[in-house]
Amino acid sequence: MRKDLLRILDLSAPELRAVLASARAWKRRGNRRGAPRPLAGKTLAMIFQKASTRTRVSFEVGMTRLGGHALFLSPADTQIGRGEPVRDTARVLSRYVDGIVIRTFLHETAEEMAAWAGVPVINGLTDDHHPCQVLADLMTAQERGIDLGGMKVAFIGDGNNVANSWVEAAHLLGFSLRVACPKGFEPNGRILREASAAGKGDVRVVRDPSEAAEDADILYTDVWTSMGQEQERRRRLRAFRGYCVDDSLLRAARKGAIVMHCLPAHRGEEITEEVMEGPRSAVFDEAENRMHVQMALLSRLISN
Repeated sequence: MRKDLLRILDLSAPELRAVLASARAWKRRGNRRGAPRPLAGKTLAMIFQKASTRTRVSFEVGMTRLGGHALFLSPADTQIGRGEPVRDTARVLSRYVDGIVIRTFLHETAEEMAAWAGVPVINGLTDDHHPCQVLADLMTAQERGIDLGGMKVAFIGDGNNVANSWVEAAHLLGFSLRVACPKGFEPNGRILREASAAGKGDVRVVRDPSEAAEDADILYTDVWTSMGQEQERRRRLRAFRGYCVDDSLLRAARKGAIVMHCLPAHRGEEITEEVMEGPRSAVFDEAENRMHVQMALLSRLISN
């Protein structure tokens, strides 16, 4: 396994499945007395240039359960916020800590951090990739009895960082993915090409949400306006009209299909209240599984 995890394609298919198996094991152990603490005495630096609930709390609690300590660093807490080069911060932090999580805007910032750090770097989210989220989604699908290699996933909405990571996962594991989005909101073209060259998945971009949802095992959606896009909100609301995951779209999916959302959700926009809170929703299982997947990653990367 590579030193860093910046995108799904940093893993091989066997490594990805091993991470999921480890995550399930950590979840079974829970936080009971006597559970392994492989990162005792280790420290994780968490550089967050974007706001977060799930990423911050799941990494902090996960690191504590592994016996280590997490140190949260906002832009106001580091010299990066005052213009210190990322490469300098990476080299300094590497003298103090055993791993780094970075949650930022440009993916190139995470790549620069990893290039200069002497410790493992994990991408907690960039504008291009959200690998930890999709690993948690895959774990959730497994828990619901879905075959990762043979499933069909419908991603409804913006071809954003989460969609990009789903594209990479589809090609890596060989499953079918349909991304339904308006013209101009497709997943990153470069990532589509790189993922296609790396694997064997069946990935298609379509315009009609019903076409994507037909016989799908998973209906997935995310907000139409992500962090940093607030000035585009009015335009995006117009563009994504008709891309809501609702009861009618769910009926187009396979019987027993589940619904996922990486949160936070704008109920009534990309997903209805009824579907979000309905019996087919796996939304809060996904959120919990972020911690277990990240514990698996931390234990593998930092212990090694």
